[in-house]
Amino acid sequence: MPINNLNNAHLTPAQITAAQDALTQLETALAMLTVTLTPEERSTYGSVNEQNKLLINKVWDYRRNSANLSVPDLDWDEFEKDYNSRQIMENLQNRLASLQERIKNAKILHDYDNYQSALDDYAYTSYKAGSQAPGYETKMNEMKQFFNRSGKGKEQPVPNTENPTP
Repeated sequence: MPINNLNNAHLTPAQITAAQDALTQLETALAMLTVTLTPEERSTYGSVNEQNKLLINKVWDYRRNSANLSVPDLDWDEFEKDYNSRQIMENLQNRLASLQERIKNAKILHDYDNYQSALDDYAYTSYKAGSQAPGYETKMNEMKQFFNRSGKGKEQPVPNTENPTP
């Protein structure tokens, strides 16, 4: 018998509303970030890899501690704003990625629980259909479409490895 109910943590209606409201507030707060890059632009402008970020950090450090060594005709106020903004964006991105991973993991467990329960229901439906109980044969015939007939023993559902939602 498979293990069911791997995730028994369910959000209350108040928690769902609070989360949705918080996302709306975040979307509103970040609405001015409307830049959409094409794949080509991402390739062109996205060349600031980790090594190049170290260069940026070193230039910023020299600017803060030895400004007399910095190029005089650069807009250093804009450099500072860009530097601070990229740090804020990276922090937000990391926090959102962590939250997204937690949500994804919780969803995977709920999907698994639903899937196992659906398999249990199908097994029960097959049993009842075999005993000629009214209505179960129709239900079983409608559910058969979700199972692969491989000819090797018991029918097995086709796994969805791309997106594990039932």
